[in-house]
Amino acid sequence: MALKPPVEVPQGAIRLNTDSQKMEFFAQDQWWEMATEVAAPIGGRGIINTGGSGSNSIEYLEIATKGNTVDFGNRTGSYEPSQNATASRTRGIFAGGEGNTDTIDYVTIAQAGDAVDFGNLVSDRGAGPGAVGNQVRGVFAGGRNPGSVNTIEYITITSTGNSTDFGDMTAVTQWPGGLSSPTRGLFMGGNGAPGSPSYVKTIDYITLMSTGNASDFGDLIEIAQAVSGVSNSVRGLMAGGQTPSGATDLATINMVQIATLGNGQDFGDLSLKRRACGGVGSPIRGIWVAGHPATNIIDYVDIATTGNATDFGDAITGGFAAGTSNCHGGLI
Repeated sequence: MALKPPVEVPQGAIRLNTDSQKMEFFAQDQWWEMATEVAAPIGGRGIINTGGSGSNSIEYLEIATKGNTVDFGNRTGSYEPSQNATASRTRGIFAGGEGNTDTIDYVTIAQAGDAVDFGNLVSDRGAGPGAVGNQVRGVFAGGRNPGSVNTIEYITITSTGNSTDFGDMTAVTQWPGGLSSPTRGLFMGGNGAPGSPSYVKTIDYITLMSTGNASDFGDLIEIAQAVSGVSNSVRGLMAGGQTPSGATDLATINMVQIATLGNGQDFGDLSLKRRACGGVGSPIRGIWVAGHPATNIIDYVDIATTGNATDFGDAITGGFAAGTSNCHGGLI
């Protein structure tokens, strides 16, 4: 098609360019391609795999309001959840789970229903794995098979299929937490050896759209496993967890600036001590759902401020949980 139409074409005219199949508008004596973006089909929604050992329950909540979770559907199998969820704007992904499974499931976030098989991890992963992601990729790190592992794998969320090797964490660890910006994924805390107090406070980071080994980011305030992350595109929050000292659970909320390197700083506290709670983030709010010791309490904070968490509502099911959303920090 010619770049310049006949002179009688009015300013602001719109056409479909049949060569490029793009919409164009006419201004300053030439056609310009219209910028378009596919938005999320619904407002901010969090989805959470809940229920502890032997559970396949998926619940959801609307992030902008407060209230209890609602039944969404079920995973394809019963796997104790923790940390192993990420999402694009349209799909939620759950990978691995206690019982050392290699299963990857997905759901369509806008439509309640049971999960569908996506593919398989490179190897079985219990005790996590930690999950991060952006609009394109989901990345899973650490876990147990049957000992702690340091491997990192990734998938392309818009397709289905098995995961591909990404690289390695800085150390073997099970029960790491995860959070994302659009460019970086952070994995924090964990336990290097099942049945022994080799917990760590390390924070690793990766560049999501590359492959390679993780690098050191900094440290959590306390040594802990099963810390749960939420984020917007700028700030990451890491809450709860379990320390090796008498297997004590924590209420601590750490914060970091994702684009820089550094140690976790004090943000405030959860309403009660717990570990492995489902983390759900938006540009405004961080939400933690359920957790262990078995509770169904949901807490939230405003990510841009500091302070203690406030009651949001209750989950249908208590216990270990893995959460994500269609507006977390890796997407905005």
